[in-house]
Amino acid sequence: MAENITALIVDDEFQSRKLITKMLSQFFSEIKDITEASTVDEAKKAIDAALPQLIFLDIQKHGENGFDLLEKLTDFNFEIIFITAHNQYAVKAFRYNALDYLMKPVDTDEFKTAVLKAIKRIKQIRIHPPEQIGLLKQQLKNSQGLPDRIIIPTAEGYLIIPVQDISYCHANSNYTVFYLKDKTKVTSSYTMGHYEDILSEHNFFRIHRSYMINLGYIKMYKKGEGGIVVMNDGQEIEVSRGNKEAFMKFFKG
Repeated sequence: MAENITALIVDDEFQSRKLITKMLSQFFSEIKDITEASTVDEAKKAIDAALPQLIFLDIQKHGENGFDLLEKLTDFNFEIIFITAHNQYAVKAFRYNALDYLMKPVDTDEFKTAVLKAIKRIKQIRIHPPEQIGLLKQQLKNSQGLPDRIIIPTAEGYLIIPVQDISYCHANSNYTVFYLKDKTKVTSSYTMGHYEDILSEHNFFRIHRSYMINLGYIKMYKKGEGGIVVMNDGQEIEVSRGNKEAFMKFFKG
């Protein structure tokens, strides 16, 4: 575990701030210094003074927006866990951009999971690029249409990829391997389950427990018990028997 991590809680609700402070103290002894702020100005001063490594940021505060704070900053030398009471669309935007979020009221188990992930990234000195925050802000402002890019967290950092450049993806334990149209591959530190809802809206189908494919990159389908899909790059992927009927309906339109 990382030691002596500093945290900042930005939320205009007193009880919400106190709840997060209590859970941090209860579950994470390595987080020694916890600062609170109820406004954007207070938060900016706290960041300049305390240099927090982890920030809990409420998206919508009375008369202010969490992004108002981020726009005042030039460096993002900290991890962010967003706090939101937004609708399901907003939650999907967080997933597209590989950002952690907590829904109000905050669930204890989800809180612990999010903080553990943040601590791991702090230890690895992995910082969210400004583009990641910018894409999220754009998507939250414009709920019309689907985002055409997805941010993938990798061992080296974060990669922004057009969704339609993805040919198929493979579940590998707790990781997901993306195979792109240029025949390169990218390994994400998130599971396939994280991406399934996102990609299913972009003409992707999970034909097997371990594979999700882009129907636009199918070269042919071979009949069989479940059948086999041949992708444009020549890769043959088995269709599970349980998914065959649903896949054929989806495939034939």
